[in-house]
Amino acid sequence: MDWFSDPGYWPSRWVFQRGLGLVYLVAFLTAANQFRALIGEHGLTPAPRFLRGRTLRQVPSLFTLRYSDRRFAIVAWFGVALSLGALVGLWDRLPLPVCMAMWALLWVLYLSIVNIGQIWYGFGWESLLLEVGFLAIFLGPAATEPPVLVLWLLRWVLFRVEFGAGLIKIRGDPCWRNLTCLYYHHETQPMPNPLSWYFHHLPKPLHRVEAAGNHVVQLVVPFGLFAPQPVAGVAAALMVATQLWLCVSGNFAWLNAITIVLGLSVIPGSWYAALPVSAPDLGAPPHWFIALTVALTAFVAVLSYRPVRNLLSSHQAMNASFDKLHLVNTYGAFGRVTRTRFEVVIEGCYDGTHGTEPEWKQYPFKGKPVDPQRRPRQFAPYHLRLDWLMWFAALSPEYARGWLPILADRLLDNDKTTLKLLRGNPFPGRPPDRVRAVLYEYHFTDRAERRRTGAWWTRERIGIYLMPRRASR
Repeated sequence: MDWFSDPGYWPSRWVFQRGLGLVYLVAFLTAANQFRALIGEHGLTPAPRFLRGRTLRQVPSLFTLRYSDRRFAIVAWFGVALSLGALVGLWDRLPLPVCMAMWALLWVLYLSIVNIGQIWYGFGWESLLLEVGFLAIFLGPAATEPPVLVLWLLRWVLFRVEFGAGLIKIRGDPCWRNLTCLYYHHETQPMPNPLSWYFHHLPKPLHRVEAAGNHVVQLVVPFGLFAPQPVAGVAAALMVATQLWLCVSGNFAWLNAITIVLGLSVIPGSWYAALPVSAPDLGAPPHWFIALTVALTAFVAVLSYRPVRNLLSSHQAMNASFDKLHLVNTYGAFGRVTRTRFEVVIEGCYDGTHGTEPEWKQYPFKGKPVDPQRRPRQFAPYHLRLDWLMWFAALSPEYARGWLPILADRLLDNDKTTLKLLRGNPFPGRPPDRVRAVLYEYHFTDRAERRRTGAWWTRERIGIYLMPRRASR
């Protein structure tokens, strides 16, 4: 080991690069499967309209000069192919400059998608993937000793993810300070998973222990990342364990997955003795590569000024990028926990005949609660973007003003591309005559009601959220 490289972290880098390849794969698959309905030429918020009049400097993206759905599909599926290459280790077999070029291309492709994604890509894990993906460019292939400085930069990202999340909680909702937030969180989180009902019904003293443990892991343990081994490895292992707990209690896209991947990069190589791989003969990094990693470290240190200032501010922003390349960002989650779960349910109907009342049928979503009898499903690390935005829409109509009426109009046309975002179509024969949105209040059933009815949720109708829209045909 020297100041610039450490062969002992070869297994850590091996695990990190394959984990990052998997996260990239999920991200590009999500984009490829959903873009047409969301930001395509005829999407809910069309990318061509967003890009009109904007320059490459304003929107760094391969699509700035010209967008087409075909070009987006090529970029997304090419990203899938490159991600698979990273996942199976193809880039490890390449010379150092070519390996760096492959990781750089992955980053450029996903940056191009995020920067035109608008509200659908406004989540912290998009910036996190881009920041981590940019640093991954400088880790090198299997035959090169892992660069120490880049590994420390990954620790710096992990520190900001965890410490930022801890600060936003302790400064934000009082329930984090009195340890009661988890009385509500499992029920009101954006997208519960199959075990969330059970987590919600854990004894309240255990919920308080969960909240206290969260504060320790996010506000105290992150400083251990900068201690010598094995302290740094223990700190990272505690973070990984906490993230796994979050994985089994809710759907948070790939936020938990990429945080786990970051944690695994801190684990010392000796802890990976059971891995079915061994390091090849490692070569010392060339001088130009050492100089590049030193310059990168200085560059990140300069860009870290604003994220650090944000961490120290009493008006801390929860998730924010300070540059259009998403290079060094600030992170945080659940600074405020909602006490009541509201859901926007979209319904359609055929006009009644001879004065009869129409039968309104609800549109089923893949992930978000609609039918009280349906058990929540597991989708993470896959990201159901429309389902997530519907959760925000229930918090405030401002989140949905620009796209929900358009969604209703697409459903009035039985638009096939839009319907692919949903779990099914209650009007397969011909489109409905009217579509509306209704606001409901949802609660998990208690144990007795669950046994009696088989339902996972109870709900109460609040009122009309979007007035009925009629087909123009």
